[in-house]
Amino acid sequence: MDVNQEKVNQVRKIRIFDTTLRDGEQSPGCSMHINEKLDVAEALERLGADVIEAGFPAASEGELKAVKEISAVIKNATVAALCRCRKEDIDKGWEAVKDAAHPRLHVFLATSPIHLKYKLRIDEDTAVEMIRTHTQYAKSLTDDVEFSFEDATRTPYAFLARAARTALEAGATTLNFPDTVGYATPAEMKEMISYIRENVAGIDRAAIAVHCHNDLGMAVANSLAAAEAGASQIECTVNGIGERAGNAALEEVVMAIKTRRDRFGMYTDVVTERIFRTSQLVSGIVGIKLPPNKAIVGKNAFAHESGIHQHGVLANKATYEIMSPKDIGVPENTLFLGKHSGKHAFSELLEEMGYSLTPEQVDAYFPRYKELADRKKEVTRSDIDALLSGIYRRRVKRIYSLKDYEVTAYKNSASALISLEADGRIHSDRMTGDGPVDAGFKAINSLTGQNFKLTDYQVHSVSEGKDALGEATVKLASPEDGKVMTGKGISTDVLEASLIAYINATNKLLQEE
Repeated sequence: MDVNQEKVNQVRKIRIFDTTLRDGEQSPGCSMHINEKLDVAEALERLGADVIEAGFPAASEGELKAVKEISAVIKNATVAALCRCRKEDIDKGWEAVKDAAHPRLHVFLATSPIHLKYKLRIDEDTAVEMIRTHTQYAKSLTDDVEFSFEDATRTPYAFLARAARTALEAGATTLNFPDTVGYATPAEMKEMISYIRENVAGIDRAAIAVHCHNDLGMAVANSLAAAEAGASQIECTVNGIGERAGNAALEEVVMAIKTRRDRFGMYTDVVTERIFRTSQLVSGIVGIKLPPNKAIVGKNAFAHESGIHQHGVLANKATYEIMSPKDIGVPENTLFLGKHSGKHAFSELLEEMGYSLTPEQVDAYFPRYKELADRKKEVTRSDIDALLSGIYRRRVKRIYSLKDYEVTAYKNSASALISLEADGRIHSDRMTGDGPVDAGFKAINSLTGQNFKLTDYQVHSVSEGKDALGEATVKLASPEDGKVMTGKGISTDVLEASLIAYINATNKLLQEE
């Protein structure tokens, strides 16, 4: 059955609204460089997200600039800007998305009693007037206006329906009912959406959306329950990142709808074969390694340890696998190349793995592959993916790069001589520390004249074996504004990977200042 016929046989399309770049980036330590935001936005468009919430333009000039640049490169998806019920917010939001091919203003106001009383310090009548006024103003700028009733799941239904009618009459084309604090259950989500559909006249003129947080671990279940009750847009993030316990995970929502289409009678336009690569991209950029048991995209999602399970899978994969790894684009990890393989074989493998490199890019990466093959006896697909992890990324400008290092260590003391290149000149310095990594990081600080705070440092293997590639992740915070940036480094030498990661994070922070 072809894709179009499959969609005809299904009942309803669910629009995927991705807020990785807005709610996701609000996770502690998940700040992204503007070039990284552009990479994620383009990956989301290739993935098939219907709406990309690019940011909160009124938050800062940097955020405004980022949303503008995203709006300029996205051609198919709708680009949304989040705005509070303030004219100045809406003006900033419109400035940011007005040149997008498909712009959307996403305006919100809290409606629950606790938010009205303690956060906003207004009554219900004032809230309703604010909803009317600001929805009308947003509508005067663009036809596509979404209004969100923050903390909807803790809002009395009668007032929630009143607020929804007000936004609808003022011109909103999407009405969003968030479970902002992850408090609701699936039964309550169904009940709330059903109430809205039954008690808001003309509700069919607008799309109904939900935005669920995962504080009680029910974000995906709540989102799907709302869709069953009639919601047509689900707001989610890649890998479920977001404030506190995160948001509904895009990959889980999409694959649940696809795998259980017999139950849901729905479909999305997400290209599921791109899920794994998009997940890896976001994970690498924000520096959050996924738990191995993470649904859909975790390392163990398709692994079978139990002998009984292995026997069943060998006999028929459907005994224990309800999805195929190919459905989400998980590459097989078979060895294909050795150090004697030529450029043609390298190029053919990359094409088979789904990479579309120009001849110039192949020329640039082939020497790096040969260097890797000289260091490792076996080169796997995981190694190739790691080698090319930045191939589609816009390069963050290299202010400093590692040229050489020399480390001596004995018990709890170490000395590191680090050489960095900047502006075509090489600078070296030696520092001591509690260990080789500490000494190396101190030497980099000395050479760059910075005192960024190390907030997180992780090292793990990318592939298998004693000669596996090591991947280091470093998070550095600026002492001035607390801005956090993530740096990654990959090498068969974990110390080298660590130094590269520290330098990359430093380069990002220097460009944010």
